[in-house]
Amino acid sequence: MSETPDLPGPTPEVRPEPAPPAPPATDTLEVADLENIHPADGADQLENLPLGEQVQLVNALSPEDAAEIVAEMERHDRAALMRELPPDYAADILEEMSPDDAADVLVDLDKDHQQKLLYRVEREDAAEIRNLMTFDPDTAGGVMNTEVMVLEQGLTVDQAITLIRKAVEDTEIPYYAYIVDEDERLTGVLSLRDLLRARPGVFLRALLKDQSLISAPHDMDKEEVARMIGRYNLLALPIVDHDGKLMGVVTHDDVYDIIHEEASEDMLSMVGAGADETVDTPWRQSVAMRLPWLMVNVLNSAFSAWVVSHFEATISQMAILAVLMPIVANQAGNTGQQSLAVMIRQLALESFDRRKAWGAVFRESKIALANGLILAVLVFGAVAWLLGRPSLAGVMALALGLDMLLGAVAGASVPLLLKEMGRDPAHASSIFLTTLTDSAGFFFFLGLAAYFLL
Repeated sequence: MSETPDLPGPTPEVRPEPAPPAPPATDTLEVADLENIHPADGADQLENLPLGEQVQLVNALSPEDAAEIVAEMERHDRAALMRELPPDYAADILEEMSPDDAADVLVDLDKDHQQKLLYRVEREDAAEIRNLMTFDPDTAGGVMNTEVMVLEQGLTVDQAITLIRKAVEDTEIPYYAYIVDEDERLTGVLSLRDLLRARPGVFLRALLKDQSLISAPHDMDKEEVARMIGRYNLLALPIVDHDGKLMGVVTHDDVYDIIHEEASEDMLSMVGAGADETVDTPWRQSVAMRLPWLMVNVLNSAFSAWVVSHFEATISQMAILAVLMPIVANQAGNTGQQSLAVMIRQLALESFDRRKAWGAVFRESKIALANGLILAVLVFGAVAWLLGRPSLAGVMALALGLDMLLGAVAGASVPLLLKEMGRDPAHASSIFLTTLTDSAGFFFFLGLAAYFLL
């Protein structure tokens, strides 16, 4: 009998060793966390902590790292933090910031605290920051950066490139080199690409031949500066004084901040909230900013109620009018809000052109007239079918069409009138528009009903 050979048994299953348990999640923010993430993300995380912990963490950072994070914080949080930091360390942070960011930080502090910190900043930096703080924050001078690459037109290309290499750490990102004459007047702008492509030994003034120079005066509105940068597809726009001397530049990242800020201000101003209000604004400050416009709104609503009160007898004889009249007012209000939004957007994106702007009012009236006719026909059919009263349906359709037309004209005109008066076109415009459409809607509907139906 032959022996049966031993057969190998089944291969045992090899299972990977279980991974060690992950460390428990923690909400504690460490200094190393702030050093290893983008400053904008660090600012978000820092703002979520109590002020005492913010001070503790920022104190443990290097002034350079702290400067990058503090510059990204919201204004109210940043101001509160800078007040609590030791003055010497706060001054070190300001020195590490670009001058325009440092000026923005100081503007939100009281005068005494500003002077206390500037006294500790190096004299040259302090003078530059003080100079920037003298400009209106809504102008080009108020948002420009003074750390720019300035070259004399008598230099050669080789000399210019050597100077750029030496100075690159102490200036704003050198998208362009700004060429000036002996009197520091701006004579031209060269991109780094222009310099690298030029033949060695060529003088800079030779590269400026036939150049169309684009610059902005320091007192130009910052919104207009943003439009110029967008219009000409620039990475930075030079800012000059009225003698043509170079003062600084506004860069494309500043434009994003300007557009974001202006869009937020317009949205908040339309409804009577504070133009620079955020969820971090102290609640008492928000009350002070909103309450005056809420009081104006009460007066406006009272006027609408006064209009309705004159038709008390009409409503008492035909109660269905009280049910239907809000439809007329609400539809006209929505029509006006559409025109208002379009007009404010146009004024925000383009410089004010009186002829074109008032032409836009006529355009909005045509759109409202077309929409009003269509909706009037639909409303007439619906009311006549549901209530069996064609005369009432006709009155409502006519009132609806008239109020929608008025709403569109008012919505497009209110921002222009405010602009002509030198005010912000968005300033509480929604409140005034609502008053007009509600009052007129009630008057049209109830007045027509009293005339034709009773």
